[in-house]
Amino acid sequence: MELDPKVYKLLSKVNLPSDLREMDISKFPELCDEVRKFLLESVSKSSGHLASGLGVVELTVALHYVYDTPNDQIIWDVGHQAYPHKILTGRAKLLDTIRHINGLHPFPWREESEYDCASVGHSSTSIGLALGMSIANKLKGLSNKVIAVIGDGALTGGMAFEALNHAGGLKSDMLVILNDNEKSISESVGALSSNLSDILSSAFYNNVREGTYDFLGKYVPFLKEFTQKTAEHIKGMVMPGTLFEEFGFNYIGPIDGHNVLGLIDTLQNMKKLKGPQLLHIVTQKGRGYRPAEEDPTSYHGVPQFDLNDSLPKSKNKTYAQVFGQFLMKRAEEDPLMVAITPAMKEGSCMNEFADKYPERFFDVAIAEQHAVTLAAGMAIDGLHPIVCIYSTFLQRAYDQIIHDVALQNLPVVFAVDRAGIVGADGPTHQGQFDISFLRIVPNMTVMTPSCFSEMISMLSFACGSKGPVAVRYPRGTEHPVVLDVTPIEYGKGHLIRTGEKIVLLNFGALLGYVQAAAEKLNATVVDMRFAKPIDEDLIFELAELNNILFVTIEDGSIIGGAGEGVAALFENRQLSTPVLNIGHPDEFVEQGKPEELYHLLKLDAEGIVAQVTEYLKSNDME
Repeated sequence: MELDPKVYKLLSKVNLPSDLREMDISKFPELCDEVRKFLLESVSKSSGHLASGLGVVELTVALHYVYDTPNDQIIWDVGHQAYPHKILTGRAKLLDTIRHINGLHPFPWREESEYDCASVGHSSTSIGLALGMSIANKLKGLSNKVIAVIGDGALTGGMAFEALNHAGGLKSDMLVILNDNEKSISESVGALSSNLSDILSSAFYNNVREGTYDFLGKYVPFLKEFTQKTAEHIKGMVMPGTLFEEFGFNYIGPIDGHNVLGLIDTLQNMKKLKGPQLLHIVTQKGRGYRPAEEDPTSYHGVPQFDLNDSLPKSKNKTYAQVFGQFLMKRAEEDPLMVAITPAMKEGSCMNEFADKYPERFFDVAIAEQHAVTLAAGMAIDGLHPIVCIYSTFLQRAYDQIIHDVALQNLPVVFAVDRAGIVGADGPTHQGQFDISFLRIVPNMTVMTPSCFSEMISMLSFACGSKGPVAVRYPRGTEHPVVLDVTPIEYGKGHLIRTGEKIVLLNFGALLGYVQAAAEKLNATVVDMRFAKPIDEDLIFELAELNNILFVTIEDGSIIGGAGEGVAALFENRQLSTPVLNIGHPDEFVEQGKPEELYHLLKLDAEGIVAQVTEYLKSNDME
């Protein structure tokens, strides 16, 4: 996407931050307007994250002006707010390719640009990464600066506080920028807080403060402690930074995050300070585009849309919506049912439940580990918890799944949303590994619905279980299938088509592709339903019927997946029947539309037929 110099008079001249540093800073407010305009124009045509990026335009400009990037390192927490960063670091013309196959990554990515010093996509990691880099720089004798930009939402993740505690203890030279965009303290932004920030970030103030403490410590020790505590109490009365001071950080702010010149002044002052620093800025999500300002949640991640119209709404029902409807129905039937999510209420369609049953809904914020342990505590005392969590985020709570739930064999239901290919968010968000890491956990049951109706039946079955059960389902709508849903029996699959010589064992929502492939291969099809336990009786019954090849199909990693479990069954019985496992290879899956990725991975009907045909040919089994 080219930048028309007539429209983008300033931005068209900025290819890299070095160009920015040659510009008259009095023009920066105008430049910020152009960055915001370009971001809106590009994302509306290509899809992507929008509201968060609109809110950090001024901060991004100020950071790249004050700091010598890429020598100085900026880590963007999560990274969905890094689109302006990409624009200013040589990737503006490619922004319309973001989230598409072979296009820009949706988050900062090390292989993409030297200005992306860390590949990110999950929350609350920036401070830990920045601390690690700061330590490395010190040990190597380097003087470059390290800056972590973290949103207030990401501070709900425990990792952020662990890193704050460690950094404060080490007194590392690093800057953490807290981007407060929830308006919770917007009234603090004004003349008083701005003046305080100017004073507190100045070298004069910090030199006088430290000099006074050193003098008192040497000559009047008891007054040093009194003076420090008095200063802390006075500062705490006018500023919300006492917590960060307790962690060992020098806290400055809050300041207006949309005053680019004010940000530059403060950052230039803070750049000279030693030790861990925290700058608190207040910004507005969706800044400069009224619909996003008024509804930042809806405009967090957007499809292609018309800037002069409202966001398009999908007419197709999704798995998440079906889950939300199940919650409502189940809540009426079971007064002890409770629902838990780590900050994914909207994405997992739990809004209606939260509104109607607020005392039974628990959004624990970005704290996946706590979500699982909370559910364990609830289950111990007789509640019936359902933890709805994205597959990619369930990885972050693995110890709690094992130690707090499975070890005690507690009846916790895991609704594993976004399992399998999720598409445009790329390798940090593809739900590739949940079958693999859940299958090996004792007491765990793993269910793989192939359609909406089966998902509802499985969730109902899971809610009646005496131990932990995971029901994994994909993002988006169901693939067309031909299926009579029969009652769920523990560990039993469902034979839905009889063919000759080839048996296709389907695990999950790719059944539509599997059925289409079976028609061309004249194969038997089994909807396995359970990735753990696997229906051994049905598999060996089919093995006795002169079937020469078993093929497993799953939307997840082949390594450790359900298919490997099937292969192990034959090996354990010392049977020579070959098993072909079809799924995700041993690599991270890039971004793109799901149907494109299924085709690339040979998981669609065409790909399944091709893989089976090639296997038969190469093994002389035709």
